[in-house]
Amino acid sequence: MLGDTSFEDTAGGDRPDRRALILVENLSVPFDRRVWQECTTLRDAGWEVHVICPQGEKRDTEPEAEIDGVRIHRYPLRAATGGPAGYLREYGSALWHTVRLARKVGPVDVVHACNPPDLLFLPARWLKRRGARFVFDQHDLVPELYLSRFDRGEDLLYRAVCALERLTYRAADVVLATNESYRDVALSRGGRRPSDVFVVRSAPQTDRFQPVPPEPELKRGKPHLLCYLGVMGPQDGVDYALRALAKLRDEFGRTDWHAVFVGSGDAFDAMVELSRRLGLSEQVQFTGRVPDADLVRYLSTADVCLSPDPRNPLNDVSTMNKVLEYMAMGRPIVSFDLREARVSAGDAALYAPANDEAEFAKLIALLLDDPEKRARMGEIGQERIGGELSWRNSQASLLAAYAAACRDHTPVSAGDPVRTGKSTGKSTGKSTGKSTGKRQRR
Repeated sequence: MLGDTSFEDTAGGDRPDRRALILVENLSVPFDRRVWQECTTLRDAGWEVHVICPQGEKRDTEPEAEIDGVRIHRYPLRAATGGPAGYLREYGSALWHTVRLARKVGPVDVVHACNPPDLLFLPARWLKRRGARFVFDQHDLVPELYLSRFDRGEDLLYRAVCALERLTYRAADVVLATNESYRDVALSRGGRRPSDVFVVRSAPQTDRFQPVPPEPELKRGKPHLLCYLGVMGPQDGVDYALRALAKLRDEFGRTDWHAVFVGSGDAFDAMVELSRRLGLSEQVQFTGRVPDADLVRYLSTADVCLSPDPRNPLNDVSTMNKVLEYMAMGRPIVSFDLREARVSAGDAALYAPANDEAEFAKLIALLLDDPEKRARMGEIGQERIGGELSWRNSQASLLAAYAAACRDHTPVSAGDPVRTGKSTGKSTGKSTGKSTGKRQRR
């Protein structure tokens, strides 16, 4: 048995007798790129990996699939509408399906739950009673998400999500934090020991973000292309970006640009309407979700990339995937001055004072007039993604977290029956687009 064997002995891939079950509620897999990278890292380290997640609407639609050796069990889920009652219906359905499918998977050594919501500790605790260790992968600070998204203050629902977070921290054997700010919260608010909290930063897959020759026709006859990539939710700042572009035109007299907004989300329709009201319809293009190849074309052609997330309790301490993806593509960035934005981008971005749309516009104009500065910033970003921010470092931290969780833990027997069902779908795991509109900060 491996209870007396070092983790390194189990990580070589020749004894896949450790079983991990990853629980996800807010995105399908492998569309959730962070979760998919974790899956393949664990698989390569010799783990048998199962995932329970919702079915996607246009991809990841099969109920059962085995993709690159990872077994995925999906359930139908209707996204919440209509306020708190809608979320109760969504989360209740997700929990029921998660427990149903966990029974089907059978015994596991680790249950790895990814929030939001902070309700997955319930099936995780049930699995702990059956011998599993619980790894809590904190993708979002849900109390801060609640304050930032709903603007209701610290009401009864806020106190409820704080209580659920405390229960999740308490149930976990190990916590994965996406950055040092989240780690600080796990130590202070969560009361966890430093040895139980591991920073596993999200990082783009560099093989997915390989620049191609720019295509001037994407600029729609203008000298410059501006690009936004990612989620379009109420707290993502697309409205700030649009108002900044209106100021770029009206206050700085700049009409030498075309802008493309790639992605979707809860606020997509409202942002298209805001663009129309601001008189930007001729200069601003909303693509919705696009295939990876088109995404790379836009980013390769972009002169400046936009990260307009306003400062709020969540954004200030969250790592934005789009910032990392801009950097991987060697694009200069304009961002509001957020704590974790500076940690991620460093000198690959220029920072406007928090939520100051006029200064945001001014920095865009500055970069449009300075191609040499744009090139230097792009090089800095690519160097950071290839160095300190690379997924290689996150892989080491993830495996160390699993080693800590499984210390002195005897694995489930490799001979136990595994009730996984038949695989009904094969896939390469390649992404076909961006956000589904659910929150995914990391």
